[in-house]
Amino acid sequence: MEDLVIIDKLKRSISNAQLQIQETMMGGGVDNMEKYKYMLGQAHAYSIILQEISNLLNYKEQKNEQGNVIDIGDKK
Repeated sequence: MEDLVIIDKLKRSISNAQLQIQETMMGGGVDNMEKYKYMLGQAHAYSIILQEISNLLNYKEQKNEQGNVIDIGDKK
């Protein structure tokens, strides 16, 4: 359970950093193209990281689930 708390805090921190970049870019805080491209790259990297964390958590949830799935398959 402690692992999930750490992951949640990490996700929250990354989301806050991403939001700060978005607010800066939309608020006109970018004064040149080089800075714009750098911040755009950061925002993209944060999106990828958050997506990978979500994918890993979904895999863990699917692995731990026990359901009543029956494989019928093709019978010839």
